[in-house]
This record gives sequence, structure tokens and C-alpha cells, in this order.
Amino acid sequence: MPTGELPKLKLKPREDRRLRQGHLWIYSNEVDIAATPLKGLDAGAEVLVCGSGGKPLGRALMSPNSLICARMVSRDPEQGLDHALVAERLRAALALRERLYPGTGCYRLFYGEADGLSGVIIDRYGDVVVCQLNTVGMEQRRDLFVDALREVIDPRSIVFKHDASIRDPEGLERYVEVVGEQPPELVSLVENGVTFLAPVLEGQKTGWFYDHRENRARTAALTPGARVLDAFSYVGGWGLQALAWGADSLLAVDSSASALDVLEQNASAQGVADRVSVEKGDAFTTLEALADAGERFGLVVIDPPALVKRRKDLGAGQHGYQRLARLGMRLTDDDGLLLFASCSLHFDRDMLRDTVRAAARHVDRHAQLLGMWGVGPDHPLHPAIVEMDYLGAALVRVRAPGRGGVL
Repeated sequence: MPTGELPKLKLKPREDRRLRQGHLWIYSNEVDIAATPLKGLDAGAEVLVCGSGGKPLGRALMSPNSLICARMVSRDPEQGLDHALVAERLRAALALRERLYPGTGCYRLFYGEADGLSGVIIDRYGDVVVCQLNTVGMEQRRDLFVDALREVIDPRSIVFKHDASIRDPEGLERYVEVVGEQPPELVSLVENGVTFLAPVLEGQKTGWFYDHRENRARTAALTPGARVLDAFSYVGGWGLQALAWGADSLLAVDSSASALDVLEQNASAQGVADRVSVEKGDAFTTLEALADAGERFGLVVIDPPALVKRRKDLGAGQHGYQRLARLGMRLTDDDGLLLFASCSLHFDRDMLRDTVRAAARHVDRHAQLLGMWGVGPDHPLHPAIVEMDYLGAALVRVRAPGRGGVL
């Protein structure tokens, strides 16, 4: 649409500073609603964003009923969100992933703001891609993504995995829909040289968690001969990779029977089923029982789902992380390793580090922090948008007190 025909979104004085520093979000309290009432703008509409003096700053898509009421799609006032723009940004994203993981076809292909389109997540499993369009503006332009994906990588199947609560604030319905061929129930992927099956239609999020790829490799490389406990195991990403890198045995704990079934299928396909046992149940309860029974493991992985989804949940979530960290310390062998992770944005890496420290003191262990890591490079971070840096993983060497006790 020509610039002159676009509705305008005018900001209050000095409220353009974050945009000029690189951020892509516009909050409702930054808008001059006297000049441009939000109620007069349709959800998903493309608008011309203007500073308080009227100077155009670029184009954005509207979510007028959300706190983040608009998201920038272009700094060029003349460039709208069309097929050419989507295809160009997909090509740029693909070039990075192929440079990082050449020839694998398995990675996060597109990561929202960092790749230039807010609210868009695309994971690739060879010729199957799984998309999440989490804003009303992107959902309304779904056909642009179908056409651009077909032009850029020509996948056999495009799965729109739109069944998460993140869509609710945008007023979007939840659904799962396939464009193209129906993919198998379990699709194949390769991570760190290990082949897995992932449930992209019925599984969690997009079916797999590529964000921990490098963290799994760093951890697995240190586990030859270890007995492994993988809590919140899902389909075995942590534990089965540890076995592939030389660990001795795996106990996987998860509350989902279907996830554990896929884990066992992965174990069979990898030829390690005889070294894997699973336990369905609440991880907190199961870990407590194992610790009370005196069980110990050379590697303990605790990678729970987000326990702090909103800032107001921080208190209760911190208590959960503290309990898990203490259990992890109790379950780790003397001179063993604990991998403790959080995917809660509001529980940052400083909090993660402090929780590990406090847990070690509480259970009389000596903790040595070997690494603090975040997402892998196929989840590039936008330097102006700290909200994308949600992941924390701490690898800890755990030692029992020696002569003179714990320092």
C-alpha cells in the first residue's frame, strides 16, 4: 500500500527513543492516542509509525488490544510487508543456518525479531517445517509465509503449530494445520550427530528444542561412563545424547506417557534400549523419592518447563527452582555433574547462579560452575531486545565435603 494511504500511528514526544535504539515493539502507553486513537486501528493493520513531530519512522503491524500494540516490520516508510520482504528475510535466515549447520537441514530456521519479523518462529526438520505465527498481523498474512517458504526451501510439509496459550492475548484461535503433504507422526532430525524422532504434530512447542543444541554437546562430551538422570526428559534430547557420547545408562523421568514412548522409540532406533529405563511421574516427587533412597548419578539433568511465565509468578517459581536445585545436588555423585536449566525469562542467569550457590550450601556440597550458557546461534539475539534472551543453563561440578568441610 502506498505510504499516503496508510493509517498513521503517532508517538508521544520522546517515545521514539527505544525504536531509534533498535527495538521493534511499541507499547500502548507510548502512543499519542489523542492524535491516533488505538480504537480506530484494526487488529493486524499495517500502519505508518510517526514520531511526535510527524516524521515517519517505518511501518508496523497493529495489535491494538495488547500491551505491545504494534511491532515494526520495516524501517523504510516505503516498504511494506509483502512477499518479496518475507522471502528476502527467509533467505537471509536460511543462509545463516546453513553456515552454522551445513547440510543438516535441522535447526531453528527463523527466530522472530532477530531475523526481522516479530512473532514468527519456524523450525526445520529437513523437508518438514513447523511455523508459529504468534501475532494477529502475521496470522492474517499466513499465505505470504506459505508462498515464501515454497520459494526459498520448497518443503514437503508446512505445519502451523498454533496450539499454545501465547496466542490468547492476541485474540487468536488455537489450531494445528498442515499445508502440503501430511507429515509422519514422528519426523526425523539430527542433532550433534545423533538421530532422533520428534512429534511435531502432538509434541511440545514445535516438537523439539533446538535452543539447547550446543549445551547438550558440551555436557555430553564430559559424561563417558556416567549413570545419567534426565528429569523433565521429554523425548530424550539430553539423556540419549549423553549415551551416544559414552555414558553408561539413563533413567528418564517425565509426566507425559506419550513423550516417554517416543523416548523409548528413539532409544531403540539408536541401539541403546537395554541401557535406558523410564519413569512416568511428577519430577519433583520422583526426584525426592530417588534422593531419599540414596540414589546417585554421574550426570543429573534438570531442564524443567518455564516455572515463571509472568513476572508476578516469580516468587512461586523461584521456590520451585530452589527445590529442584537442592534435589539435583543431593542426587549427583561426588565429583559428578549437574546440568541445571531455566527457560523462564523472568528467572535470569544471575538468579540461576544464585540458586545453584544457595542449593550447594543448603545440602553441604561444594559447587564449581563450569559454564553458564544461553541459546545456540540458530536462535540469534537482537541486541536491543533483551526479552529474547530467555534461556539459562548452568553446568556444575558437585563435590562432597572433604577434610575441613565445604569452603
